[in-house]
Amino acid sequence: MRNLLGIIFFLLALNCFSQNMETTNFIKEIEKADISNLLTISKFQIENDTTWVQRPEPVGFIGENYQRIRMKFISIIQNNSNKLEYFVYGKTKVKNNVCDFQGLLRISETQLYKNSDISSIQQGYIKGEYEFFENPNQSGTGIFKGIFQTSFYLNENGKIIYDALMWVSDGFTNNEFIGNWTSYQTKGTKTCNWGDFRIPESGDFDCGAGEFSPSEKYAQFGWQTYILANTYWKESPEIESARKKELLKWWQ
Repeated sequence: MRNLLGIIFFLLALNCFSQNMETTNFIKEIEKADISNLLTISKFQIENDTTWVQRPEPVGFIGENYQRIRMKFISIIQNNSNKLEYFVYGKTKVKNNVCDFQGLLRISETQLYKNSDISSIQQGYIKGEYEFFENPNQSGTGIFKGIFQTSFYLNENGKIIYDALMWVSDGFTNNEFIGNWTSYQTKGTKTCNWGDFRIPESGDFDCGAGEFSPSEKYAQFGWQTYILANTYWKESPEIESARKKELLKWWQ
């Protein structure tokens, strides 16, 4: 019930936001494009295409204690038979358990804002549903299902670009996923959300003002290394070790 109410609240919030901003339908243009790079890029540009920034791994949680889950989209391929669908292959990691998954992203809505953060640039968003199936032959696996939203803008050539125009602003986020995970074995369901730079619907877990910061209250649930790696006001061998661990390509 908690998860269902969360999804309903998220949808209502998105709809209210959209209603307060004039938009135009952009679904036909998105259908002709391939937006897989919005979810798989390793770096993006800010300051109107003048500065490159490395895109970090998405942050995410699963369950009531905000246990850390790591999500990696390894391959996203547009469905030639339905241009609004994308085949997804990736991996998840919870504690030391790494699992493969595959599934679909389905785009249901795309809009362009008539007024953007930068007057000379058109911004927009993509909404849809996702369903990912972990390998049932692996340990602790199940099904991810929910909704997502991705923000983009059009550059001067009309190319669809990952929207990081407001990257320096407090609370910046993109590629937000909200939903649940259901175990194959127990049929039990857990809330599971993730995103770039911030996690949607994270309650008291994210205590950061300008940027994502896990509460020490939940550090024991997989966040110790992350917290240490992002400690910038001091240096120590332990902090340096944590940063190296965070950069490991665990999905390879």
